[in-house]
Amino acid sequence: MTESATRTVAPPARGLSRLQPQTGTGFRMARGDTLTVVDPAGEQVSDFFCFAADDPDEWFSSGRTIDYANSIYPTTGSVLYSNRSRPMATILDDTCGRHDILLTPCSQQTFDLLYPECDGAPHPSCFENLSRGLAQFGIGPDRISTTFNIFMNVWTDHSGELHIDAPTTRPGDRVTLRAEMDLLVGLTACSAEKSNNGTCKPIDYAVTPAAGLGGSEADR
Repeated sequence: MTESATRTVAPPARGLSRLQPQTGTGFRMARGDTLTVVDPAGEQVSDFFCFAADDPDEWFSSGRTIDYANSIYPTTGSVLYSNRSRPMATILDDTCGRHDILLTPCSQQTFDLLYPECDGAPHPSCFENLSRGLAQFGIGPDRISTTFNIFMNVWTDHSGELHIDAPTTRPGDRVTLRAEMDLLVGLTACSAEKSNNGTCKPIDYAVTPAAGLGGSEADR
């Protein structure tokens, strides 16, 4: 009941790790490290969520982030705040300019309720993939809240109804975030076909240490 990319996607550039379609991972970031998320094929969402590494009761809050920026569209210069109103990450670079912080990560219940064509069949989901990626740090699924949906194209009409269009990304578009505290991070290649113009594709990423040495977290 799922559809993944059949088109040929070039291998990840040197220094980048690849999340295959409808998968995810978890990793640590030290304060000052940067995370670069790349859409190698275009029109693909990546869900990001994080916790303070020294206290998982502190987590990314989309609500605080919206309040303090007075905007639902984070981009270059935007700060992602925690539920304790502390900066967790800053967007340093953004070649796309359209992302979402309103919608929760897709889950099995999402597909049961909003994808009737799936007829209740098991479906990969960002919530499941985030849960798996963060489980290594002792973080349970109930702690995962509304994500920073990188490259997701969500907009509202005058009635307040939400609409999801295809991501505006072209192959190679990227976002770079700097950790403002030590973080535990979950990252996915989104599993919801409707969020990705009908086809789920890979996501590339790299974590660069603050000193600028080494490769991605996956290589450490």
